[in-house]
Amino acid sequence: MKIWIVVLLVAASATAQAQQTARAKVTAITGGNVVDVNTGTPIRNAVIVVEHNRITAIGPAGKVAVPPGAETIDAAGKWLIPGLMNMHVHLGLALPGREGADLAGESDADLVLRMATNARKSLHAGVTTIRLPGDRHHADMALKRAIDRGELDGPRMFSSGEMIAITGGHGSGRGSETYDGPYEIRRQVRHQIAAGASWIKIAISSGIATPRGDIAGALMTRDEMEAVTDIARRHGIRVTAHSGSAPATMEAIEAGVACIEHGYFLNRDVLRRMKEKDVWYVPTIVVSRPATMPYFERIGSPPWYLERVKSVAPSHWEALRTAIAEGVRIALGTDQFPYEPNDGTTATVREAEYYVEAGMSPLQALRSATVDTATLLGTTAETGSLEVGKLADIVGVDADPVADIKALRTIGFVMKDGRVLRDDWQQRRPATSSSLRN
Repeated sequence: MKIWIVVLLVAASATAQAQQTARAKVTAITGGNVVDVNTGTPIRNAVIVVEHNRITAIGPAGKVAVPPGAETIDAAGKWLIPGLMNMHVHLGLALPGREGADLAGESDADLVLRMATNARKSLHAGVTTIRLPGDRHHADMALKRAIDRGELDGPRMFSSGEMIAITGGHGSGRGSETYDGPYEIRRQVRHQIAAGASWIKIAISSGIATPRGDIAGALMTRDEMEAVTDIARRHGIRVTAHSGSAPATMEAIEAGVACIEHGYFLNRDVLRRMKEKDVWYVPTIVVSRPATMPYFERIGSPPWYLERVKSVAPSHWEALRTAIAEGVRIALGTDQFPYEPNDGTTATVREAEYYVEAGMSPLQALRSATVDTATLLGTTAETGSLEVGKLADIVGVDADPVADIKALRTIGFVMKDGRVLRDDWQQRRPATSSSLRN
């Protein structure tokens, strides 16, 4: 009994010390211009005070004081925005072709290590939150747990587990698991939820990476879609659908799907129905733009793959333009690694630039990668904008992205949960010992 008392006292003391240390960690970012993604109006020469992992004060330098002894980061002349969010990321991506063949024998251990590397690179590229709409063997779940425990650096993750595919549909290649009919599909949805999925992903049409089938064709049946949304709804989880098909998307909307990925052949009628039913759109427009072809060539994509990319390009671009014009809610997603080089920048930044080229204002495009995406995830109380009480996910750039979205190409500072992961500016002054006693 005495031993247990000692153990409990030591544990309590360690916990109290950890809590005191956490409370004592104070950082002030000074001199930067804070972008308000809700209004577009900046706070110039601002001070952001971060205690542990949250923003505790934010405002003009004349109204917000730097706490005595706080570690300071001089952001004079820079622009501060919320951490970027990317809603279509496969950290274990292995596309058909030479690279896919090289990874064909990848073990689960190799897979999760590769995903961890991609997660770290994504975070350093300014992407602090991602959604994974399908990776293999629940390796993403293991990685998420490690990141949440602070053992590995990576974005905050929301996962769909493994994508639910039907026989002969997208994702149903040799050796892959497929499910047919509402009863099989219900069981698989429950399996993903039990594994920790916070979303469910279904494939309702063929896709670019599937070497057969009409990408615009409707493959999953209405009763199969309704089986998915029924079980997901019972668990308080939403469903997103891979779709290149207008008819399949219309059925999915009526079945209760919350989000559509890609949408290569969506027409105005479907997009208007998405608007009416508040169904989100994640365009992944980078995958079909000509500027992305060097990436496909670099990874050795086969001719049939390149032809399928080219076949969807015109309609995919028109779907994006029409979605913007119709006011469909759009959340940024790339279907490439967030950090992947693309047309002189990263895939994430290039995606946002395409939104502007397709009709968005720079502020709308920035919102699609921040506060709007947080709305899709249901995390606006925690993320998506720089406000008191929210998690300190902060990215720094050289210019105002509301004036020119290309400012995102100049990311030089990344903070997630109050911890600096990247600082190209290197203009910090450490806290004094006195601050640790306050």
